[in-house]
Amino acid sequence: MDREDQVNEALKELLCSDYGEAAAEKIWEGYVPRPVTLRVNTLKLSAEEGKSALLEAGFSFESVPWYASALILRGTREEELRRTPLYEEGKIYLQSLSSMLPPLCLAPKTGESILDMTAAPGGKTTELAALSEGKALITACERDRTRFERLKFNLARQGAGRVTALCADALTLDEHFSFDKILLDAPCSGSGTADGRPLRIDSAYVERCARLQENLLKKALRLLKKGGTMLYSTCSVLKREDEQVLKNVLPPNVRIEPIEGFEGIPRLPSMEGTVCVAPTQLYEGFFLAKLKKE
Repeated sequence: MDREDQVNEALKELLCSDYGEAAAEKIWEGYVPRPVTLRVNTLKLSAEEGKSALLEAGFSFESVPWYASALILRGTREEELRRTPLYEEGKIYLQSLSSMLPPLCLAPKTGESILDMTAAPGGKTTELAALSEGKALITACERDRTRFERLKFNLARQGAGRVTALCADALTLDEHFSFDKILLDAPCSGSGTADGRPLRIDSAYVERCARLQENLLKKALRLLKKGGTMLYSTCSVLKREDEQVLKNVLPPNVRIEPIEGFEGIPRLPSMEGTVCVAPTQLYEGFFLAKLKKE
């Protein structure tokens, strides 16, 4: 067995343990290259204006029923879009469909204080800003200096002017801070994102990720105001990083709020109230849990 087969076999074993052999095989079939998807940046133009501009630039696309700003561009390469004024001016943002879900679930509103705990490169941060029409008070953390610079670049390009960017580890934030809403899109194994290339994932790596996720979630719940809402997400479909993290961490005063809507999105079995998006030709695997602090 060569190195690539060994890498793949380790992930297959983890998937079989969580879902059974037949379901694991179906998940594996969803690890394929996906078409380009993007979000029209409504801080700069409306979804309809973005669609018209793309048509004028010679691009064809499909709409997404659960989000007017999301588009699918089959047969288009990212490089083609990166050369357009639309991209250069921050009027569109290249983003996977699954990664658009957490901000939509969190539903930011005008005047709310919102923390994005692990924000780089800024796709979800700028989506939060767009969904709140630039009127939420967003704090975005990123501990890695290089990634932080990329975050700042994207915030500026997308016109997300009311975002405060901090080059800081969210685990070290002063707990005198408190927030109405928190997005924790936690660092993870990436087991949902495979596109045909091998992922170097084994049980030891997953365990290291899960411990960090648990620490971040505990911190988030301390920073969340009473009555506040947070969204925990990963781009993993492995239960140790998803529902097991919740089971290990959630105190009695935090409940899972069921995530509703998003009809037509392919799903894997998950704990009640949560969503685990199945990897397919359109979607990356993704886990989402909406939490309410009472």
